[in-house]
Amino acid sequence: MSFRKESKYRLTYSDLAQLQKQLLMHGMKELYPVRVINSCYFDTDSQRLFYESEEGVTPRKKIRVRWYNNELNFKKETKISSIEGRFKSSELMPKFKNVNDVLKDNFYDKNYGILKPSLIVSYERYYFSLKLLRITFDRNITYKFLRNGKGQTSIDPETVMEVKTSQMCSDDYIKKIIPHSSSRFSKYCRGLLSFERN
Repeated sequence: MSFRKESKYRLTYSDLAQLQKQLLMHGMKELYPVRVINSCYFDTDSQRLFYESEEGVTPRKKIRVRWYNNELNFKKETKISSIEGRFKSSELMPKFKNVNDVLKDNFYDKNYGILKPSLIVSYERYYFSLKLLRITFDRNITYKFLRNGKGQTSIDPETVMEVKTSQMCSDDYIKKIIPHSSSRFSKYCRGLLSFERN
């Protein structure tokens, strides 16, 4: 099992543009073309995965089905947060032919029981690398609430930069390159909370 280190930086659109410009001047290079990421998150009826994420419980999971752009190649991803670090596993889901198939499905998890579709998150992701860091910028984040059948949508007013490294990379090394304070930014939690406020 290969764990990774992940830091998130919550940014306004103007802060993101300024930071991206600074990092490009320091040698940051584009890795891949931008793409739209869509994720359907699954949770229990009592939203146990949401509450564990909000409370910072470890170990905890997030379980989602992800697809890119308009391509209908679906993957089930399980993100595990533990004391040792973060780990993500994925598997192709050929049984899903379209998004409606995803929305009709449930998963069974041995720790949580039955999991049902809860929220769809969509956003644009920009991929870069800088020395030992893999850096992504997520913009135009939108949420679609699936629990009440109304299909309500919400737009996040902020953006997020994520920095991923191996567990061997020191925090001091990251801080020298990105002298900003990291912050929590769970799209799943922010999406659900945005509908509670509305």
